[in-house]
Amino acid sequence: MSKPNGHPGIPPQVPRMADLVAAQLRKRIIGGDLKDGDELPREADLVEEFSVSRPSLREAVRILETEGLLRIRRGKLGGAFVKVPTPESAAYHLGLTLQSRGTTLADIAAAREILEPTCAGMVAGLKGTARKAALERLTKLVEDNDNIVGEAYEFTACALEFHDAIVDLCGNTSISIVTSALESVWSSQERQWAVRRTARGDYPIAKYQRDVIKAHRRVVSLIAEGDVAGASQAMREHLHKSQPYVGDQDAPIEVLENYL
Repeated sequence: MSKPNGHPGIPPQVPRMADLVAAQLRKRIIGGDLKDGDELPREADLVEEFSVSRPSLREAVRILETEGLLRIRRGKLGGAFVKVPTPESAAYHLGLTLQSRGTTLADIAAAREILEPTCAGMVAGLKGTARKAALERLTKLVEDNDNIVGEAYEFTACALEFHDAIVDLCGNTSISIVTSALESVWSSQERQWAVRRTARGDYPIAKYQRDVIKAHRRVVSLIAEGDVAGASQAMREHLHKSQPYVGDQDAPIEVLENYL
């Protein structure tokens, strides 16, 4: 006979005390009651507040540390400090998952060609002060990049900031965070590629850099016109042309070695 609210013959699981405490602390972190960098209250205070044993509390802290929501500092000034989730932390875990599946650079490039052009079109669809602010930010990044044509790693780092800004400015939190995580994985690979090429002295020539600047200016111009389809297509064409420069496209990514 089936038991209510469960599978036949399987008793419901009772949550461990450590899991319950971790859940409460997790809510405080995600809800903003505990800010990034805040130190958790003293162990004795938490034991009293939650009416749990010290081992259960310490296990709860270990759970949150494993999840990346707490950072443990050892020593005289040690303690447990809050780490609020960020697109960068999401990117690291995404990158590990992708690496564990042998994901190639080409695979990430293909995903980027779908997601980032969408973001560019969304930026073009912004109205009023939001579009004005976006244009000011993007224009400055293009000018900054133009001023360092001829440099190597520095040019790549600045160009990546333009792509990050396109994603950040799209106006949809979910799309921005998901795409930003993927962008961070890609950026970690491209930055390491730029380091290697710079060290070897065979970083792409200035003509390649000027082509990048030209493509970025075109995207900004179409955003200024409010051309959603045009901005999206221009970004797609730019990525399709520029991404193959970055390393061996058939090589699996190496997040563990290369993540910033």
